[in-house]
This record gives sequence, structure tokens and C-alpha cells, in this order.
Amino acid sequence: MSSDFEAYEQDVGTLTAEITNKIGRIPKLAGEEKTQLVLNVDKQLEEVRELLEQMDLEVREIPIQSRGMYNSRLKSYKQEMEKLEKDFKRSRIAYSDEVRNELLGDDGSSSESQRAHLLDNTERLERSSRRLEAGYQIAVETDLCIMCRVQIRGRWSLTS
Repeated sequence: MSSDFEAYEQDVGTLTAEITNKIGRIPKLAGEEKTQLVLNVDKQLEEVRELLEQMDLEVREIPIQSRGMYNSRLKSYKQEMEKLEKDFKRSRIAYSDEVRNELLGDDGSSSESQRAHLLDNTERLERSSRRLEAGYQIAVETDLCIMCRVQIRGRWSLTS
């Protein structure tokens, strides 16, 4: 039974080395190649999870006297797996940020032009607001004048 555990151990070691290598390459790639690598790493992580489950089952069948040593090795592999998953998540976040920047056309050189557009739009908004306020004021004054004339005409008709 320990030979099965050791075979699984070798497979886990090989896969984690491949995954570590690929995780390091993810931020350096672009496009379809990067997407395929992310999918491949995800698949390999799932394989490692399955191998760890098999190793856990094997440890349960090992005699109690030897079980402690195998449990500590398994625990070490599980910790390595957690580290790989965190590293992969970080590389995927960096990947997502790059994709977002590509889609939005967000690069460092355009920040000045974006700032200029923002200032232009702010000024345009302020001018429009002043025109609207002036138009509203004219409407209110016109309304008051009409009301005054109606009241004056109403008085004339009452006195006449």
C-alpha cells in the first residue's frame, strides 16, 4: 500500500512542478495562448486534488504504526496545494486586470488625454447648468409678469 502512496507522491511532485512553471508564465503571455494555459493549469490542479484524495485513502489503510509519517507527508502536500492555488489565483487576477485594460484601452499614456477630456466635459457641464438656471429664471419672471397682468386686468374688470 505504501508503494501506491509513493507512486501518487511522484505524480503529485511532477504535476506541482509543471503547475509552478506554468503559473510563472501566465503573466508573460497574451491572448488565446494565455487563456489556454490558464485552463490547462486549472485542469492540472484538479488532477492534484484527486491524487491527494487518493493518497488520503491510502494513508487510512496503512498500519497505525506507520500512519503518522505518511500523514505528515500528506499534510505537507496539501499545504503545497493551497500555496499553488493562491499563486494561481494571483496570476489569474493579474491576467484579468490585463484583459480589462486591453478591453478598456487603459494604458498609462492615455491618462493625460483622459484628464483633458474630463476637464472639457466638466466645463461644458458647468456652462450648460448656468444656461439652464438662466432659462429657469426667465421662465419664473415671465410667469410672474403674466400673473401680475392677469391680476391687474381682473381689477380693471371689477372696477369698470
